Amino acid sequence: MLTSSESSLFAPLSPLHKLDILAIGAHPDDVELSCSGTLLKHIALGKKCGILDLTCGELGTRGSGELRLKEAANAAKILGISVRDNLKMADGFFKNDKEHQLSIIKKIREYQPEIILCNAFSDRHPDHSRASQLVSEACFYSGLVKVETAYDGFKQQAWRPKFVYHYIQDRQLKPDFVVDVTAYLDKKMEAIQAFKSQFYDPNSNEPESPISVKNFFDVIKGKMSIYGREAGFDYAEGFTVERIIGVNNLFDLK
Repeated sequence: MLTSSESSLFAPLSPLHKLDILAIGAHPDDVELSCSGTLLKHIALGKKCGILDLTCGELGTRGSGELRLKEAANAAKILGISVRDNLKMADGFFKNDKEHQLSIIKKIREYQPEIILCNAFSDRHPDHSRASQLVSEACFYSGLVKVETAYDGFKQQAWRPKFVYHYIQDRQLKPDFVVDVTAYLDKKMEAIQAFKSQFYDPNSNEPESPISVKNFFDVIKGKMSIYGREAGFDYAEGFTVERIIGVNNLFDLK
């Protein structure tokens, strides 16, 4: 236990900063597309949720980094999250190294989330799998007291999230568990559509991308329907885990 003199050396944590869930994405819209229904559900349960984007998505086929930041802010309002942050790493060229890990560790220690949701282990876009490993390792090192970071001139306390779950993105991975988000489907789709530059627009002169095709929203709903059907839900979001998860009793399972 820290003495009063020792504790005064550490950055004070504002109650407004402490989060229950922090969802991290390589690009603005990763979280909306993959796990925003889960965030909406937990916000409705009284949990504090936030989003941390690693880049501005400036290399995306459509739009620009500046525009995507504005769209991300609009999506955040729709979701009702407590905070949205962006580390402004280089889209396409961030690395899993000390510098990038430390920037994430500082945010983990600032927000002290119990749960982190992050990119898929494997996906079509190489940034996603790289971000997955980067965030996973940062979560571990964030719990080491000898990894020192500072916030506003104060030393930060070590903090390791209790759980790290990886949401599923473009590839049809087999989930380890799914979350029923049926009641939040419409609000999720509204948050996704806040990223107007990225999706189908018959009046747009932007080049076509894999996610700007006309039926892309049907694909999203179809995948959610498939994940939900096997668990008895109408729509669900799927996640993979890094370690075996447990339940208190068999009646906790759906």
